[in-house]
Amino acid sequence: MLNRRHIRVKVMQTIYAFKGGESDDFKNDQKFLLNSFDDMYHLYLLQLSLLIEVQKRVENQIDKSQLKHLATSEDKDPNKKLVNNEVLQLLRYNRTLGDTIRTYGVDNWELDDEYVDVIYKAILASDIYTEYMKTRTSDFKADKNFIVDVFKEIIAPNEKLYDYLEDKNLTWLDDLPTVNTTIAKLLRKCKPDAADAYFTPKLYKDLDDKAFGVSLFKKTILSQTKLNAEIDNKAKNWEADRIAQIDYILMQMAVCELLHFPSIPVKVTINEYLEIAKEYSTPKSSIFINGILDKLVKEYQENGTLNKIGRGLM
Repeated sequence: MLNRRHIRVKVMQTIYAFKGGESDDFKNDQKFLLNSFDDMYHLYLLQLSLLIEVQKRVENQIDKSQLKHLATSEDKDPNKKLVNNEVLQLLRYNRTLGDTIRTYGVDNWELDDEYVDVIYKAILASDIYTEYMKTRTSDFKADKNFIVDVFKEIIAPNEKLYDYLEDKNLTWLDDLPTVNTTIAKLLRKCKPDAADAYFTPKLYKDLDDKAFGVSLFKKTILSQTKLNAEIDNKAKNWEADRIAQIDYILMQMAVCELLHFPSIPVKVTINEYLEIAKEYSTPKSSIFINGILDKLVKEYQENGTLNKIGRGLM
C-alpha cells in the first residue's frame, strides 16, 4: 500500500515542518513521520468501514420500516438485495478486519454518523442503485460490480467526505488517492472465498520500506549543511532565497539518496524526485532540480563518489 514514492513525500513533509538544526533532538519529528505512516492505514480502515456502516444503515432502515404502524406492502416485504450484498456481508463479518478496525480505534462513523447518512442518501439517489435494485436476486459478480461502482463513483469523489477527512488529518489528503486506489483494487479482485486477511493488507510492501523512510529522514537532517553546500555550488546563478523551500528539501533528499543509499539506482532517485516536484512545487521546479542533480551526478561519477551496488545502478 505504502510505496517508496509516498514514503519520500512523507519524509519531505516532515523535513518541511522541522524547525531545528543538525544538532537538535528530532525524536518528536521522527515520531511524527512514523505516525503519518500509521495514519495512512487508519484512513484505509476508515474508508473501508464506511461501506460496512452503510450496510448497517440499510439494515436498520428495513427493520424500522417493517415496524411501522401503517406499514405498506413494500415495507413488509422489502427488497433486501443491498443489505444481503455478498461483498458487504464479507466486509461486515470479516473477523480480522473487525479486529484491526478496533485495534486502530476507528470509531469515526459512530461519532460522526451524519457522513454515513450522506453516503447512504447519495447511493439511494444514484442511477447505480436504481439499476441494481430492479431485481431481487443477484450473484457475487453483480454484487461486487455494484460495490466497486459505488465506491469509485459515490464514496471516493464525495466532496463532503473529502472536507471531513481534511479537517480530521491534513496528511490524509495526500494519502487519499493511494488509499482509494488500494480499496478499489481489493474490491475489484475480491472473491467469495477470500482469505480472512484479504481486507487487511500490509501497510509496507517490504519490511525495508519503513527503515528506508526513517533513515532518509535522519541522514538528510544530519547532513543538511553539507547537502546545501553541494546544491549551492551547482546553483551559483541562483540566490538561495529565490529557490523554493520545497525544491531545496527535495534536492537535499535526492543528494542524500544518491550518496548514502547504494542499492537505489541513480535514475530511480532522480525520476522519483522530479515527479514529486511536479506535484508539490512550482511548474518549473522539476526542470531546475533536474539540472542541479544532473550536474552533481556527473561530478560524483568523475570523482568516484557514487558507490552503487549491483548492475545498472548508475
